[in-house]
Amino acid sequence: MSGDDDVLRTYRGKRRFDRTAEPAGAPSEGGGEPRYVVQIHDATRLHFDFRLEWDGVLKSWSVPKGPSTDPHDKRLAMPTEDHPLEYRTFEGVIPAGEYGAGPVIVWDEGTYEPLSRDFGAALEKGHISFRTHGGKLRGDWALSRFRSGEDGEREAWLLVKKNDRHASVRGTPDPWRVRSARSDRTLKQVAQQSTEEWTREGGRS
Repeated sequence: MSGDDDVLRTYRGKRRFDRTAEPAGAPSEGGGEPRYVVQIHDATRLHFDFRLEWDGVLKSWSVPKGPSTDPHDKRLAMPTEDHPLEYRTFEGVIPAGEYGAGPVIVWDEGTYEPLSRDFGAALEKGHISFRTHGGKLRGDWALSRFRSGEDGEREAWLLVKKNDRHASVRGTPDPWRVRSARSDRTLKQVAQQSTEEWTREGGRS
């Protein structure tokens, strides 16, 4: 780990922690096998956030259509800012007016094995392979950068399931119907509960 707290400067700069329950966090060493999490986030556009623990933070990609277990599906993955490790368990509603406003659930979580030799260098070069051990996502995957982000274009990657015994033509389930791996709630239930709590606390008449 670099030990440089500035790796979370972009993350913190987008949030007001007196208004959002998202963790401010700090880079840390973690411990044990590296972890991953996939969150579903109904912000301006519904998307999945795919995050891998590495070098004391969660390396993060926004995957509009979500991870697919079908090896024929090449899913666009747009890199986002590094998130603190504590974000791995975040679930709730980001308030209106804040960055990324909307409900978030933890769709899947678990550990993963880096398969690429010198995983950190492979990540910098733009191609990593890894094996997930989660409740929903299992087996081997690849994340590959196909657009560097130079010349004013946004950096872009592809997330692809490798053809192993965990591959399936089922693809990705309906994000509105799935339930949280942590609370067994749907996105709509998380949003509704937040509204009810706000009303009880006198947030609106």
